[in-house]
Amino acid sequence: MYEERKTHYFVKKFTHFFWYRIVATPIAFFYLKIKFHHKIVNKKTLNTHKKTGCFMFGNHTQPTGDAVIPTMITTPNDAYVIVHPNNVSMPYLGRVTPSMGALPLPDTLKATRNFNKAIETRLNENRVVVIYPEAHIWPYYTGIRPFTDKSFYYPVKYKTPTFCFTNTYQKRKFGSKPKLVTYVDGPFFPKNGLTEQEQRKDLRDQVYNCMKERSKKSTVTVIEYRRKEQS
Repeated sequence: MYEERKTHYFVKKFTHFFWYRIVATPIAFFYLKIKFHHKIVNKKTLNTHKKTGCFMFGNHTQPTGDAVIPTMITTPNDAYVIVHPNNVSMPYLGRVTPSMGALPLPDTLKATRNFNKAIETRLNENRVVVIYPEAHIWPYYTGIRPFTDKSFYYPVKYKTPTFCFTNTYQKRKFGSKPKLVTYVDGPFFPKNGLTEQEQRKDLRDQVYNCMKERSKKSTVTVIEYRRKEQS
């Protein structure tokens, strides 16, 4: 039994390394560079806590890019992105995405226990757990949509540093397509002397306000979003 568990452990480690480092990371790099001329600003801020697990929050503006941008931000560390369960239920690809760092949200009590255990494991491995608090994708949106403090339960519970990244869209010198510039900020910590619920709100406000300020760096609007008028 011990040998089986040991073999299973090494197989999982190898498949993660293969799909994450050998396959996903190079594809992510070339995809972002070719399509968006992607640039990361202030990436070095993550070095302040590179030997501890942490959480990172970002704005949700690209269906494919948002799956791979965290990989570029955290390299050489690994990023594990919390995703909708649909991302791991797809034929063929759904079997691979967990090895690429996907952490599907739970939909049952048993799944919740496994999900919490997975997060604790990644934090103990000093990995970065990524959350998109806006939940839904708004392609090329240059603002920051309001989000709740619900997902800030995790960094408060585990007492970990919190970082954020803000994707902005800026004009390029040549070409009509925008350049994607990602700003990384942190670490953020909730104030001492507050209740757990107050700490969640305080941490949420710090991250939200920082992302709102960074979003002002966008210099081009690709899609204009307007509130639907009520009849």
